[in-house]
Amino acid sequence: MILAAGLALLAAVLHATWNIVVKQTGDRFLALWCQFVFAGSLALIGLVGWTIVDGQPNIAWWWSISSGCGHLPYVILLARAYDKNDFSLTYPIARGAGALSSAVLGLIFLGDDLSTLSMTGIAIVVFGLWVLVLGQPMNNIFPALGVAITIGIYSVIDAHGARNSDPVAFALSVFVSGATTITVWALITRAKDLKKFIATQWKPAAFGGTMSIIAYSMVVYAFTLAPVGYVATMRESSVVIAALAGWKYLKEDDHKRRLISATVVVLGLIVLVTGR
Repeated sequence: MILAAGLALLAAVLHATWNIVVKQTGDRFLALWCQFVFAGSLALIGLVGWTIVDGQPNIAWWWSISSGCGHLPYVILLARAYDKNDFSLTYPIARGAGALSSAVLGLIFLGDDLSTLSMTGIAIVVFGLWVLVLGQPMNNIFPALGVAITIGIYSVIDAHGARNSDPVAFALSVFVSGATTITVWALITRAKDLKKFIATQWKPAAFGGTMSIIAYSMVVYAFTLAPVGYVATMRESSVVIAALAGWKYLKEDDHKRRLISATVVVLGLIVLVTGR
């Protein structure tokens, strides 16, 4: 359990970092697409090398493809959410509520076991997010909540796939599937913009793609060590980084309430870990 917590916390740092890169890019959808292209390419190279050296790894491909499809609405909604709101508002809502939806769906579909104290911790996290959204126009909040729902769905899919595969190989396969799905959509909707964007923005995209594949591989492996809700909620400690980055780095307003909300979320995470 300690290993799962450590992996999830390190993944949180990497995840917040590449999301900051996306927020600072003018076209957020193309930034996310470009990151997935680089991450998917790295993952494909890794899987080919794995197959050559040690034979074809065990991968539940149908679950991987399902996860890849789930990442398309995630990217679309996340880009829209970043267009509408500050980073320190959107990111905590999407990730914190995503942990809740992961926990609930894990209980329903995977039979994960969370103690009463752990569920209390998740409730505290939700309260912290409620503090964050007070007074915000709901039309601006809906895209972030939509991101949270997609996180819950693909987290459960990934947990099931990882538990029935080699977890690291499965994580790599998810990036291949996600890159394929998102690229098909990008070709349908934004084909004329892709070449120019990747030519000018490949450096931040390569950085973000590398961070995302490392972070997600850690999380998927952690799914094999602990319940989905536990891992997903630990990963969402990245909301603290988002609140601090929004205040100090991106110069966003309302930092006191956002830091208070992040503190409440951290307390919820402590209760969650204690409950295990």
